[in-house]
Amino acid sequence: MEPMSGPYLIRGSVSLPEAELIWRFSRSSGPGGQHVNTSDTQVELRFDLAATEALPEVWKQRALERLAGRLVDGVVTVRASEHRSQWRNRETAAVRLAALLAEATAPPPKPRRPTRIPRGINERRLREKKQRSDTKRGRSGRDWT
Repeated sequence: MEPMSGPYLIRGSVSLPEAELIWRFSRSSGPGGQHVNTSDTQVELRFDLAATEALPEVWKQRALERLAGRLVDGVVTVRASEHRSQWRNRETAAVRLAALLAEATAPPPKPRRPTRIPRGINERRLREKKQRSDTKRGRSGRDWT
């Protein structure tokens, strides 16, 4: 077996530590014929987010907060079974986990600064509104006697 194409970068110089990844393999459903009944191609990748030392503390807290619904005892799990080979499923699961952690550790967006609408724009809007109102009022047939 050739080495994995990792290290899987999360963001910047921080990557997933291979030693902290827990792999589990099982039989996968789906295409594959008789081969699928004998080989463990489905991959389950687990990463203990609560105990890891690989992430900066701020990132770790942010990720624990954002992924709270997905965590079981501080462990995040990713599954992959769409490929027929275990190798490609391992790649897919690792890339998915890295993407999930990158999103969860991203800094919050800058707060929106409310802007004021310039007075001229507001006045023009009201003027056009009045003109439209007059146009529509002129269409009613009550002055036609």
